Amino acid sequence: MAPRDLKIPGQRHPEKAHRADNAQPKKPDWIRVKAPTSEGYRQTRDIIREHKLTTVCEEAGCPNAGECWAQGHATMMIMGEICTRGCTFCNVATGRPDDLDVFEPGRVADAVAKLGLNHVVITSVDRDDVEDGGAEHFAQTIRAIRHRAPGTTIEILTPDFLRCGPEALEVVVAAKPDVFNHNLETVPGLYQEVRPGARYFHSLRLLQRVKELDPSMFTKSGLMVGLGEERPQVLQVMDDMRSAGVDFLTIGQYLQPTPKHHRVDRFITPEEFASYEKTAYGKGFLMVSATPLTRSSYHAGDDFVRLRENRERALAATA
Repeated sequence: MAPRDLKIPGQRHPEKAHRADNAQPKKPDWIRVKAPTSEGYRQTRDIIREHKLTTVCEEAGCPNAGECWAQGHATMMIMGEICTRGCTFCNVATGRPDDLDVFEPGRVADAVAKLGLNHVVITSVDRDDVEDGGAEHFAQTIRAIRHRAPGTTIEILTPDFLRCGPEALEVVVAAKPDVFNHNLETVPGLYQEVRPGARYFHSLRLLQRVKELDPSMFTKSGLMVGLGEERPQVLQVMDDMRSAGVDFLTIGQYLQPTPKHHRVDRFITPEEFASYEKTAYGKGFLMVSATPLTRSSYHAGDDFVRLRENRERALAATA
């Protein structure tokens, strides 16, 4: 599903217009999804519009938006819809963002309550223009949801706070989300061309630091495959994540949003994804989701329940 305002190639991403076009290969049958048409989808869309919220489902052109919104699930994207980074895989626009909206945390909480969510995922653009990278805004949003929808478990998918002091991460962890997610996105050898504004070992250390600050907090990270990485590189990232104490791993197929974005190197087969999942469980992850259509927040609520159950079983086995 294309984002709502992507009508003319390059219109949404003028900052990427100088890039050479990359051919977009035909998707295999296992990637195809149905267009959203259900009443549940429309109801979720209307609540999002009513509260003037942004979702990563739309901004990133997620292929699962129709299914998730039909079930009343949406991933809220706070701090605007313009990112200060220019990652070559990402469909979110790059530029100079507006000031933070101080009323946004309350609107997010109201929408979560109205949707009746058992589990919500809150993510954001990168805000390198803000001194704390938006850490306090995340914390305020978490607190607002706790007040307005106390029965909802909260998963956050944060930026890397690369240009901030250590207190930024401490502020977010102190707000006590149930799951702290930060995606490594790809193997370190591809960072320069895929995620040039980020640093692999900084992101890895961020995840490790969360566990140091609160050992009881679940941590989660994700990878895209099909960007040109090799299997041994993916396995090394798994090992790096486990060394940092990451509990939950997601692996999904990279899909090229427009010809101006990073090319798809190849489509990983469902059998290869199943092999990654088996290997990851063998390395000690409590929860793994590895399929062509896996995204960070896809089935996040159900996965959180299983994640908690898996930890309880693991603790019981070592008692």
